[in-house]
Amino acid sequence: MWIVDRAPRYNRAVGLGFLVLAAGLLAADERLAAILARLSEEAEVFARMAPDLVAQETLKQQARKAPPRFRPRAGNSALQPLKPQYRTREIVSEYGYSTFREAPGVLHEFRQVVSVDGRRIATVEKARQTLSRGLRSEDDRLKKRMLEGFEKHGLTGAAADFGQVILLFGKRRLTNYIFSISGGQRIGAEAALILSFRQTGGAGSLLIFDRRKALHQPLEGEIWVRQADGVPLRIALRSARKEADATIRDEATVDYVVSPHGALAPVSVVHRQFAGADLVVENLFQYSSFRKFSSESEIKFN
Repeated sequence: MWIVDRAPRYNRAVGLGFLVLAAGLLAADERLAAILARLSEEAEVFARMAPDLVAQETLKQQARKAPPRFRPRAGNSALQPLKPQYRTREIVSEYGYSTFREAPGVLHEFRQVVSVDGRRIATVEKARQTLSRGLRSEDDRLKKRMLEGFEKHGLTGAAADFGQVILLFGKRRLTNYIFSISGGQRIGAEAALILSFRQTGGAGSLLIFDRRKALHQPLEGEIWVRQADGVPLRIALRSARKEADATIRDEATVDYVVSPHGALAPVSVVHRQFAGADLVVENLFQYSSFRKFSSESEIKFN
C-alpha cells in the first residue's frame, strides 16, 4: 500500500512542476511578443517619417593606411612586425533619407558635405538646400551623384545605411530572425531589456556593410529596449565573411532616441571593421537633433 500510494503523490508533484514551467514559458513568450510588436511599430513609424527629417552629421573616421612599399630593414627592427599606421578624417554633412525611383521601398542615407578636416566645402545653408532638393528629386542620377560626392573625399570603405537599421525589424521582416530575451542592462539612466537575435532569412547585411558586393552572410546581434515600454534604445549588429585568407568582421552599434516629431532617430553610430584581429577602419557618427522640413517652392524647416 505504501508503494502504491507514493506514486500518485510523485506524479502530482511532477505535474505541478510542468505547469509552473509552462506558465513561465508562456509569460516569457507573451513578453517577447509584446516587445517585438513595439519594435516593428517603431520601425513602421520611422519608415513613414524619416523622409521628412534632416540633421547634421559629424563623421570621425580612423582608417588603416596601405602598407608602405618594401624597404629593407636591419637589426632588431627587422624582427618586429610593422605597426599599422592610421589616417584620421572628420567630415561634417547635412544628412537625410530618401529612396531611389527604381527601388521605392528601400530607404537610403544621403549627405551634402559642409566641411572636410575643418576645410569649408559649402555653407550650411547651401548644403541644406541642395540636400533637401535632392532628397525630393525624382532623378536617381542626382541622388547617385550625392552618394559619389560623399565618397570622393577619401573615405575608406563603403559601409553605410546604419541610421535606418531599425527598418530591418519591420513587421514583415521579423520572420527573418530568431529572437530571445537574454538579460537586462542600463543605458544611461534607462533600464533596458536585451534581445539577442540571429538572422535566418532575408538579405539584411547586403546594403549595411558593403554597397558594392552581394554579402550573403547573416547578421546577428542584440537590441536594447526600454524596460518600461519596449521603445528601442540601441541596436548592435555583427557580420563576418571570408576574403582571401582573412576573416572580415563588421560590428556596428546604433543608439536611438525619440525625436520631438514622434519618430525614433539615431544619435550616434559606431562601426568597426576588422581583418582578423587588426582594425581596418573605425567610423564614429554623431547627429544633431533632427529637424522636419516641407518642400514646396522653397525649403522650410520647422
